[in-house]
Amino acid sequence: MTQTARLPEERDRTPEHRSRAARRHRTWPLHRAWWVAAVAFVTIIGAAGFASLPGLLIEPLHEEFDWSRGTIGFAVSVNLALYGLTAPFAAALMDRFGIRKVVACALTVIATGAVLTVFMTESWQLVLCWGVLVGLGSGSMALAFAATVSERWFVKRRGLVTGILTAAGASGQLVFLPSLSWIVDHYDWRPAAVTVALAALAVVPFVWLLMRDYPVDVGLVAYGAEGPPAPRPEPRRGAARRAVRALVEASRTGTFWLLAGTFAICGATTNGLVKTHFVPAAHDHGMAVTAAAGLLAVVGVFDIIGTIASGWFTDRFDARRLLAVYYALRGLSLMFLPMLMSDHVHPPMVLFIVFYGLDWVATVPPTIALCREQYGADSAIVFGWVLASHQVGAGLVAFLGGVARDNFGSYDVVWYASGGLCAIAALMALVIRRRDAEEAGAVPLAA
Repeated sequence: MTQTARLPEERDRTPEHRSRAARRHRTWPLHRAWWVAAVAFVTIIGAAGFASLPGLLIEPLHEEFDWSRGTIGFAVSVNLALYGLTAPFAAALMDRFGIRKVVACALTVIATGAVLTVFMTESWQLVLCWGVLVGLGSGSMALAFAATVSERWFVKRRGLVTGILTAAGASGQLVFLPSLSWIVDHYDWRPAAVTVALAALAVVPFVWLLMRDYPVDVGLVAYGAEGPPAPRPEPRRGAARRAVRALVEASRTGTFWLLAGTFAICGATTNGLVKTHFVPAAHDHGMAVTAAAGLLAVVGVFDIIGTIASGWFTDRFDARRLLAVYYALRGLSLMFLPMLMSDHVHPPMVLFIVFYGLDWVATVPPTIALCREQYGADSAIVFGWVLASHQVGAGLVAFLGGVARDNFGSYDVVWYASGGLCAIAALMALVIRRRDAEEAGAVPLAA
């Protein structure tokens, strides 16, 4: 009687394959976990172009279609909100179907939405293509992806790896923003949209060929773990039900609402405000679009440094106090920004950009650490819901910022209001209650 042929994914799970893979990977100079993290880093960079483009589209779309900034901001807000609301379901889907399948599908959806914007003629089409399709695809590539990779593949250095993967989005901004602004300035916004689509598709082969779901798939243990490889978990069915159940259980704790509230303010003051409205705000003061986009690219450079450093700090210091410091300093810098706006780049503006870059998503590693500490095995899904609040906050300010500019003729009131929100977030972070790992059922953070 002949045996039924196994699919490649099934062969990967056999003891014989894992044994051969383990012998092969013992000769690698680095633990395979670092290679998986590298693939995740490249993947997030490839999908980051979508985040670089909205701020560059506001003026071209306003001029070509005569759409208000509020209308364009609404499409961006739908994108940002869906980005966040999809994340917890994506984390559960990764448990059910695997990282490779979910991420490859997400990249394809992002590319499809970006390409379809080239043919739009009505504002609802912008909402559908850029808001819904790109929002859903990017939500599956959200920070929950970084949390899942670091949770499965690392015991030691989780905070550092989380910081590195979080910084990948900023690296993508650094790679794409100057080139996309140059394309928009010299040609049109349509070639820029196609560039984003091609970049997303280009990394699909890397995900499919090099990414693995669990260390046991290659006969290894997670980096820093001891003992034999743990059995591969059975696929968890009912991804949507599990995501909702995790939300219901987490929402019964005050810590969840504090984390969600602080992260909503984080999203409002980064993706919603600066990433979406900094370029048009600088342009209002006479600065060239390419110069303003170049400043945002510098944010990306220092975001890499700040986020990786924050991951290192998170492995060693109280995450609550780190969050309080980050939000307080961010709010203070936003209060000064209206006085720094000018028609040219000057040293005080460069200082603001450097500081804001260091602080941009430095909040992510300590927030993930607090989720892991509080919610144990469901921490990646709970963080997905916290991330949803981040994107809802971003979406609200992306929309309200455009409305404020249409009605007041400047963004000043938005900068001041956002600075005040950051002060509130700093206070909220300080009142989060610590919970030990045994009580939460979590794996203790390793130094």
